Amino acid sequence: MSVVVFGASSQIGRFLLPRLLARGETVRALSRRAHANELGLSWVEGKLPDRVPDLGRPLVLVSFGPLLPFAQWLAATTLSPGTRVIATSSMSAETKQASDVPAERAISQALRDGEAALAAACERQGALWTIFRPTLIYGAGLDKSLTPIARRAMRLHVFPLPAGRGLRQPVHADDIAAAVVAALDHPEAAGRVLPLGGGERLTAGEMFARVQRSLPVSTLPVPVPAWVLRLGRHAVPRLRGPLTRLEANLVADNGELQRLLGVTPRPFRPDAACWTPPVV
Repeated sequence: MSVVVFGASSQIGRFLLPRLLARGETVRALSRRAHANELGLSWVEGKLPDRVPDLGRPLVLVSFGPLLPFAQWLAATTLSPGTRVIATSSMSAETKQASDVPAERAISQALRDGEAALAAACERQGALWTIFRPTLIYGAGLDKSLTPIARRAMRLHVFPLPAGRGLRQPVHADDIAAAVVAALDHPEAAGRVLPLGGGERLTAGEMFARVQRSLPVSTLPVPVPAWVLRLGRHAVPRLRGPLTRLEANLVADNGELQRLLGVTPRPFRPDAACWTPPVV
């Protein structure tokens, strides 16, 4: 099967490529810079939506980048009927929809607009699309959520632990890659937007505590009480959204994921490797 992966050097792409090659797929990986080819895998330089070389008509298109540029490229490209198109969005499409921070509502709207544009582009050409909405992603040392916190703590040897009671459901990047592969074998997942969370729900405070315990260096845990967080929400406007969400539940219902694809993501058990960027 011929597969093209956009965002192949992303945190999910780094786990997906080995899974595809292990299945014997022929993979072309799009990246903004050159990479060395290997057996079954060729790298192509390009950038969505308008700097993509001719890719022929692969049977599968996977994208881990922004939805709207991918949808724009799909709309301008001729696809074979039945082409499988799989992309990732974010649970922020739901969790930030009613945020009291205008910029966060804009992010949610942009995600939902991108999902709709992708679906429309595929349906016009008879392509079969599936969109995953993952929760907070970790595992490759490339995320912009937990990894920066972990690295700062390792550098300063101090780990602030905010008193957050909202539930979290971190999902390992490799579990998203497993869901993508499963979708290739389950056409009944076509035409669906599937939430994708980790295999465990825990409070934000416990999530940060587990990150602190997973670090390879000693750090001093410093509890941040709720009153300090409330003060920060009012004193620093850019922190209002993130600090408010510490009391909100940011979770996903994995019921459809498990029923349609048989995928059960792992619980949140991070180790030091989760915060180490891959060697390029």
